[in-house]
Amino acid sequence: MDKLFVYLQYPFVRYALIVGVLIALCSSLLGVTLVLKRFSFIGDGLSHVAFGAMAVAGVLNLSNEMIVVLPVTVICAILLLRTGNDTKIKGDAAIAMISVGALAFGYLLMNIFSTSANVSGDVCSTLFGSTSILTLSRWEVWLCVVLSLAVAAIFILFYNRIFAVTFDENFSRAAGVNADRYNLLIAVITAVIIVLAMNLVGSLLISALVIFPALSAMRIYGSFRSVTICSAILSVVSALGGILVSIAFGTPVGSTIVAADALVFGICWLIGSLKK
Repeated sequence: MDKLFVYLQYPFVRYALIVGVLIALCSSLLGVTLVLKRFSFIGDGLSHVAFGAMAVAGVLNLSNEMIVVLPVTVICAILLLRTGNDTKIKGDAAIAMISVGALAFGYLLMNIFSTSANVSGDVCSTLFGSTSILTLSRWEVWLCVVLSLAVAAIFILFYNRIFAVTFDENFSRAAGVNADRYNLLIAVITAVIIVLAMNLVGSLLISALVIFPALSAMRIYGSFRSVTICSAILSVVSALGGILVSIAFGTPVGSTIVAADALVFGICWLIGSLKK
């Protein structure tokens, strides 16, 4: 505890805690919707797309990778969530294809146009997360705060319509809801969250932020609102605990957060089993 109190005096540690909590909160809000719409693995697909876009930004020597990463990820998210029964390539196949293709393309670019002496280390840090969450600038923190608050506000504002589209898209259309518009909204918000979470847990672990809190809450509650609220609380607690443990014991940030999410899921599964 003494060690943690010493570290908390540094601004970069407080920045990491703020960003981590906000990203975990936003991921949990969209996680319930994505799990129920059977798009749990879209986090993996979009994170690999973001990895490929980061490789392109690195080759172009762009100081701000967000200029390339965010638009490319948003476009791919729209394409993935709009894949339906009338397309030749189904949703899960499209995710797998784009995911593997972007990952291979990004790794190939990083090797061919390498600007670092440790390509393997850079790739590993990008895929599994690194200490970059502890080196955020004030501008990056403010950007994350603004985007996270925007995501949360949009989710709350359009909660009823997102709820309707999540459970029965055909009935929503019949009731006059523009389902395509809200699917587009979900796609854009998901892409923003994925890009923000890259620095926190890395490309390969982003799905854990989306899946674990939602599934943990579903073990205990049965209503959409209760699951969403519980998922947000569990996600924030896991992220906060994971970051603090990582700082105290020097473990990888992303892996520690995911381990905390997995532990919380085990506890919730046990509670759910006892309730039944």
